[in-house]
Amino acid sequence: MSKGVKIVRGSGNVFRDLGFSETEARNLALRSELMIRIEQFVEGSGLTQVRAAQRLGLTQPRLNALLRGKIDLFSLDALVTIASRAGLTVELRVRPAKPARHSAAAAS
Repeated sequence: MSKGVKIVRGSGNVFRDLGFSETEARNLALRSELMIRIEQFVEGSGLTQVRAAQRLGLTQPRLNALLRGKIDLFSLDALVTIASRAGLTVELRVRPAKPARHSAAAAS
């Protein structure tokens, strides 16, 4: 039944696995995490979308786009601002990048 099925271990970043560059994949992962946290805030707040949008400094259509996962419409900077308005603390940690791992196929 599993004949012909190839299992590949993921990189830990779904965006990288989808073929985005390492830089873009990291940016998308950060934006995605912020969008999820903002969505959790809105759902847990008991506020209507209109009221939640007002609290977050957005229009209702813009909040709706965020809640629908329109990641391409939101910069990391905008999402940090929105998260802060939601009472969330966003922290940044910077460290040296890990050396790229080369597959056995790339080495030959």
